[in-house]
Amino acid sequence: MADNTEPTADAIPLERGARRIVTGIVTRDQADKTRRVEIQRVVKHGKYGKFVKRRTVCYMHDEKNESSLGDTVQLMESRPLSRLKRWRLMAIVTRAPSRTLSGLEGAVAGSKVAEATGTDVPNS
Repeated sequence: MADNTEPTADAIPLERGARRIVTGIVTRDQADKTRRVEIQRVVKHGKYGKFVKRRTVCYMHDEKNESSLGDTVQLMESRPLSRLKRWRLMAIVTRAPSRTLSGLEGAVAGSKVAEATGTDVPNS
């Protein structure tokens, strides 16, 4: 018999309290300190073998309201914070482009959008 004092990888239990960390995109930021995040994944269909897109919707706690719509964020699992919130913000991986500029895209001088925003350029 060999004296094997080191446990194998199969015998090592997962660390108690180890929390999952996932990455997703913020799809709703209207509520105070709450963000809705979608996590996309690709799964192979059991019968047909085709790869299908699936998504999971999570609600996360953002204490300082740092994230905004379209940001890619990293979430960590936590205790239940409310009826739906089970995740909290760890880090913002990438920020989305500003939403204020996207409302002005395509505004033509003389149009109702341009007049309402004051972006009308006088003719010379």
